[in-house]
Amino acid sequence: MAKAILIGAGVGGLATAIRLAKKGYSVEVFEANDYIGGKLSTFSLGAYRFDAGPSLFTMPQFVDELFTLCNENPDVFFQYKRKEIACNYFWEDGKTLTAYGDTNRFVEEVEEKLAVPAKTLNNYLSKAKRKFDRTRPLFLERSLHKWQTILRKETLVGIANYFSFEIDTSLNSVNQAQLQEPHLVQFYNRFATYNGSDPYQTPGMMTLVQHLEQHYGTYIPKKGMGDISQSLYELAKRQGVIFHLSTTVDKILVENKKAVGIQVNETEHRADIVVSNMDVVPTYRRLLTHQKQPEKILSQERSSSAVIFYWGMGKSFPQLDLHNIFFSDDYKAEFDAIFNQKNLFNDPTVYVNITSKDVSADAPKGKENWFVMVNAPHDTGQDWELVAQELRQWVITKLNRILDVDIAPFVEEEWIMTPNIIESRTQSYLGALYGASSNDKMAAFLRHPNFSRNISSLYFCGGSVHPGGGIPLCLLSAKIVADLTPTP
Repeated sequence: MAKAILIGAGVGGLATAIRLAKKGYSVEVFEANDYIGGKLSTFSLGAYRFDAGPSLFTMPQFVDELFTLCNENPDVFFQYKRKEIACNYFWEDGKTLTAYGDTNRFVEEVEEKLAVPAKTLNNYLSKAKRKFDRTRPLFLERSLHKWQTILRKETLVGIANYFSFEIDTSLNSVNQAQLQEPHLVQFYNRFATYNGSDPYQTPGMMTLVQHLEQHYGTYIPKKGMGDISQSLYELAKRQGVIFHLSTTVDKILVENKKAVGIQVNETEHRADIVVSNMDVVPTYRRLLTHQKQPEKILSQERSSSAVIFYWGMGKSFPQLDLHNIFFSDDYKAEFDAIFNQKNLFNDPTVYVNITSKDVSADAPKGKENWFVMVNAPHDTGQDWELVAQELRQWVITKLNRILDVDIAPFVEEEWIMTPNIIESRTQSYLGALYGASSNDKMAAFLRHPNFSRNISSLYFCGGSVHPGGGIPLCLLSAKIVADLTPTP
């Protein structure tokens, strides 16, 4: 029986393992940590449970698809619900906006709160949908780096509509031209952060990112985000996948320009194919040290990272929901600090995720588990302990001001994650959450492909390679890898 080895048990690795097992491979997964899920993992502080990483769940059909592929009913093993409210937004001038999942209701909310005509917003959303529909077959569902993809009819149609993608102008410029109202422009500029980019640099094509949230909706697993990883882990094991946790891979074995296995503690594990779910940079720098390095790809600008405060709050806040955003008063200065100065801005945009709003077991009754995240530069040697302490005060001051309450006395539990910790826990190069940034207009084409051009039988999945970061794209990378690998 043909054998596949996976390096890393992040959500992309789990999905790839399932697909390869279903395809007929004997699959073994090697994970350095003593837990599965990578960024999509969980932990507890006292009586509070937290999701360590990704907090936004869209396009759940990609998770369901893995169960149906294995002839299982996803409703039995993985339950989730759609959110009526995608996110609450707060500005310093007192403006608020509720991003309803129902598009018509959201359009009405924007018209009422921001005086933007329904026609203006509907036109904007329609253009974003057209971009998504035209690019999905090219950018999301297949390898960008195969002639078979380039020559498909859908690809040629996409190329013919190149100028409609607004690649040659920034997301901010597109939003200003089409929406004008400054609060709404900032609202839609925020979606650049979904792939760790700067709205003042990333191309206008990125208006399609919001389509994933508005059109497909936002969801919450009934057991929290970590249940995505856990349910896929259990599914993989039912498909015969063998997991080796707390096992660090030292080397990918290459013979005659072909990947033939891995080395762990001087022991060789042979395989017909090898798939790395590890960030592409350490994959090459640590595991392929004697192989040609794709320097152009590996040296690309990294995406943003984050500083995350995990707070067990001894109080409930009824004005907040699962997802909440408190905007900076100077968005451009904030992104200039992150991407150009490699520092944090003293008036940061603050994201507060509270899963206990929907998963009651995540916090004691009358209390809440706060995941408080601020976008940050990737690690370039900053004193993160000092930065985090200064940032903590900025965040508390901002939240106190907007919520009109002193929140500091209610912090019962605390842990802080910084870019250097993110790198050590997840192998994400420099702590960048999404691999390479998408600030370049050709970024989609510049990501590392899902296969090696120089080493046969070597494949890549996860957020640092095509098609990009975030749960849906990681799951799609698994599908692309499974399609690329030979049938045993």
